[in-house]
Amino acid sequence: MVRVLGVDPGTAACGYGVVEKVGGRFVALDYGLIRTAHTAPTADRLQTIYREISAILERWRPDRVAVEELFFARNARTAMAVGQARGVVLLAAALGGVPVVEYTPLEVKKSVTTYGRGRKDQVGHMVALILGLPEVPHPDDVADALAIALCDGLRAEAGLGAVP
Repeated sequence: MVRVLGVDPGTAACGYGVVEKVGGRFVALDYGLIRTAHTAPTADRLQTIYREISAILERWRPDRVAVEELFFARNARTAMAVGQARGVVLLAAALGGVPVVEYTPLEVKKSVTTYGRGRKDQVGHMVALILGLPEVPHPDDVADALAIALCDGLRAEAGLGAVP
């Protein structure tokens, strides 16, 4: 039994999802969105993300934290914000003693849709199907976080999981 916390980092909205394999299938134990006020100073926003991720780590005690690798973005400002939020998530995991695994967006999409160029809506629908959820998790940040956690769980099950 492996429990994974998947995180889709961002400073305005940081999606998270905790999945675990139970009785031959993956289930979502918890998922949601950490929101920060766009008017708050960056340091305060990052502190909020750190506190919330730390609380999730404490509550669920995952075996691993899975995050997407930072990919090239056309908007440098967005890339910087994602990188800052991602750094806070990595710090929370490190201080909590939880190993981190990283996957490219292509690996995540391929794991849940079997096609590395799958659309956001396809990823969301497959996440709901695999986890037996009544509807696609919203917003996309939450569905993406669950997809990242599932990517690690599915790859580990197939013997392809990243080694922290």
